[in-house]
Amino acid sequence: MSLPKARKWLLPAGLALVAVFLAVLVFLVWRWPFRREAVLKDLREASESRVDAVAFHSTYFPRPGCVLEQVTFQHDPNADSPPLIVIQKLQIEGSFFGLFTRHLKRIRAGGMRIVIPRRGSGEQFTTPKRSSFVIDDLIADGALLEVLRDQGEQPLKFSFHNFTLSNIGSRGPASFQARLSNPEPPGEITTAGKFGPWNADHVGQTVVSGEYWFEQADLGVFGGIAGLLSSSGKFSGMLDRIEVQGSTDIPHFTVTSSSHQVQLRTQFHAVVNGENGDLLLQKVSATFLKTAVWADGSVAGAGEQPGKTASIEIAARDARIQDVLLLFARSQRAPMSGILNFHAKLAIPPAGKSFLQKVELQGDFGIDAGAFTKSDTQQGVNRLSHGAVSDENPHKNDRDDKDRDRNKNKDDKNKDTDADKDDPETVLSDLKGHVLLKNGTARFSNLSFSVPGALARMQGTYNLISEKIDLHGTLKTDSRPSNSTEGIKSAMLKVLNPFFKKKSADYEMPVKITGTYRHPLFGLDLTGREDKQAREAKAHASRLLKEKGKP
Repeated sequence: MSLPKARKWLLPAGLALVAVFLAVLVFLVWRWPFRREAVLKDLREASESRVDAVAFHSTYFPRPGCVLEQVTFQHDPNADSPPLIVIQKLQIEGSFFGLFTRHLKRIRAGGMRIVIPRRGSGEQFTTPKRSSFVIDDLIADGALLEVLRDQGEQPLKFSFHNFTLSNIGSRGPASFQARLSNPEPPGEITTAGKFGPWNADHVGQTVVSGEYWFEQADLGVFGGIAGLLSSSGKFSGMLDRIEVQGSTDIPHFTVTSSSHQVQLRTQFHAVVNGENGDLLLQKVSATFLKTAVWADGSVAGAGEQPGKTASIEIAARDARIQDVLLLFARSQRAPMSGILNFHAKLAIPPAGKSFLQKVELQGDFGIDAGAFTKSDTQQGVNRLSHGAVSDENPHKNDRDDKDRDRNKNKDDKNKDTDADKDDPETVLSDLKGHVLLKNGTARFSNLSFSVPGALARMQGTYNLISEKIDLHGTLKTDSRPSNSTEGIKSAMLKVLNPFFKKKSADYEMPVKITGTYRHPLFGLDLTGREDKQAREAKAHASRLLKEKGKP
């Protein structure tokens, strides 16, 4: 092409380019997305709230966008209610190509505070639609999320050290990364994963997956227990059914009424409802010392009642009773040793009481080869056994008891009392019963245990807070009742022997265990009993005593 012909086409091409540029310029001026009213309109539609900003200015280079300051989102029209969201500085960055595709490079929310109204406030929220913009990154480092609770209760505050949500509004899933401080129990959470694509019609069907790390969670906030918990795991599923597989470790778990610390580890599979926070526990195994416990259940809310109630079913086979009792014992050793099997239902309501006062438990248990580690407790049980199998020489038994007590006190200084469980005269076997724990008091029914030569059936209470014992029942023995105690009671009960003399075996008498854990008292229960045999025994004893008192 010759130069004159090239010049002939150059002018029309230049004019066309200028026309296109002017058209684009007019379009951008007319449809410029970063005008104050346009931006506020988009924010109002996205949040379904009234949105205002104290200051606004557009940016053009190096990227088109805008900056808003002191932005408030007022969802509730009631002027007395706090704003749903307050952002100190909202910075929006786009790209020149994105001006035509509704694509944003980055939104950065500085000093963001979100306030969730308390349950039952009447404020209604509708499901937001998928964003009409595609946003590469939403960054809200330093954000604060507050969940309001009932009057008199401090709000739950989640402090986000870092928060990034990427690929928002696209057809694929968004990804997230967050590091935050959890309020209850206080600890640090790090999490990352994928979320979506957003299902506005069925929010619970939105897909979510990822992993988490929970560190230095202080359990002392719950009252009655203490320890720092660490947990990690993975999660996946739909928003209304997120399956979580993980583990926890509490190196120094403590029931605060006890003086013992144990390392408590768990492995668990759980299902979380992301819409209401309810938790379904499945296949939970916990280990501490040499005992393993299995559990399943739920931690869920009940209607409009604030808080959540833990309802858990627990079981153990071939566990050690001393391991379990150490969780609650104040003394150096557990009050009893032996092999434990139990099945129980546990409930922990959200009421603001201490752990021992609010925990509720109902279940059945059995203990084999049991022995009391407290010497005077074991000796009391031994006397029941010795009296049950002894001959007609109670003085011999008294001497044997004293010798055995002296030997046992020497042994206690050199070895653990667990070694005594192989001695048939110190073994309490086949201890079983039903227990109902409520308001810190354990109520026992159908409680029975065996010692050599005797079978006891009892019922009564044990207060976990005051440690008071109040158990009453009957003891069926192979000898006379005077051989089952000592001192003044023994002298008095020898008078009762004629009453039982007609029976060759299976003597049955009322017995009791009272006092406290530190000072238990064992003996016959001839006062306050309503059963016919006890009344007859008491009356007969009174007659004999009167006869012996005559000159």
